[in-house]
Amino acid sequence: MQILQGQTLTFTDNPFRVPPEAAIRHERHGAVAIEAGRIVAVGPAEEVCAAHPQAPVSDYGAALISPGFVDAHAHYPQTAIIASWGKRLIDWLNHYTFPEEARFGDPAHAAEIAARYFDLTLANGTTTTVSYCTIHPESVEAYFTEAQRRGLRALGGKTCMDANAPDALRDTAQSAYDESKALLERWHGIDRLGYVITPRFAPTSTPEQLSALGALWGEHPEVLMQTHLSEQHEEIAWVAELFPEARDYTDVYDRFGLLREGALMGHAIHLSPRERDRLKEAGASLIHCPTSNTFIGSGLFDMDGLMREGQRIGLATDTGGGSSFSMLRTMAAAYEVAHLRGTVLHPALLWWLATAGSAHALHLGDRIGTLAPGYEADLAVIDLASTPAIAQRAERAADLWEVVFPTIMMGDDRAIRATYVGGRQI
Repeated sequence: MQILQGQTLTFTDNPFRVPPEAAIRHERHGAVAIEAGRIVAVGPAEEVCAAHPQAPVSDYGAALISPGFVDAHAHYPQTAIIASWGKRLIDWLNHYTFPEEARFGDPAHAAEIAARYFDLTLANGTTTTVSYCTIHPESVEAYFTEAQRRGLRALGGKTCMDANAPDALRDTAQSAYDESKALLERWHGIDRLGYVITPRFAPTSTPEQLSALGALWGEHPEVLMQTHLSEQHEEIAWVAELFPEARDYTDVYDRFGLLREGALMGHAIHLSPRERDRLKEAGASLIHCPTSNTFIGSGLFDMDGLMREGQRIGLATDTGGGSSFSMLRTMAAAYEVAHLRGTVLHPALLWWLATAGSAHALHLGDRIGTLAPGYEADLAVIDLASTPAIAQRAERAADLWEVVFPTIMMGDDRAIRATYVGGRQI
């Protein structure tokens, strides 16, 4: 048993559906009690400490104790090429991504990058990640092995490609099925790990491979499936050429059994009304990657319109196409993208997207993303005055969100006082 003291913030409802003040529980002098990796109590510090008088206390003062951040879409093999200059999506893949991913058949290289990736995400308060690996089973082994060593909740899968990719990065329909199935059976549900069936995107898979992966998902409906959808106009036109029989990009996945609840559709920027209706009907999750969308010049995600439709939406860095490992920076970019579309997102909406919202998108909302008894004790402790610029703005704040918003807009890893995974400071 241990107790963390500070300001506590968690969500009791979706602030996109109810006023933010009705969706949060905030304690100015709060505490979280943790035992055996789970939260056992949250509330006013006096009450929590009185109920557990023998528990040691870590007092974080005015720092904010929050659920750890949940990054719903990333590419850990691209860690070393983050912030590479000057390319749009297809050129980015050919010039930077594919040459780097070709190195991940080497277990030592994969292990080195996996360790570096988790060092960086944990330093930024991110406690759950969903990553594409490479076509190499070694890349998946490295990712899950490192996550397991640290006790993390982590999801990922072997990226499958048998078309329009370098020969060194192609598998086949059969090997994609066989290797994905073997990795799924080896890792899914072990400790806090989850396998995700992973066709990269429609242009790099033949119909035979998409069909094979759809069949695998049908055999294992308990796992998630991740892919990319409608990121850039050139990509959409390419898909139309490759799959002329499909009504649209979304329909390609639908035809091969890759669209239902549990599908994580990265980007989903340029969607037709029919696609939006079908994605909502299927119960798919749309994963917003704002720093990537601006860095690679993809477009502006329609957060307001999609939320009004009742879509399930998560938030993600999309490293290394995304330009930061920080979910604070990702929240800031989501604010800026929405502003360019004419919508001003309240800070509560941004924080929800990075915690409970992304957990809900991953169908893990009953385990992570919330400070409540029974939930896994994955926490981030946020210094709301981490730099002189942030501190001087926060001093003038009239309410909680005026204190939090400068950290969203200007914060980075310096704002992370501590990260807890399964109740352990890590």
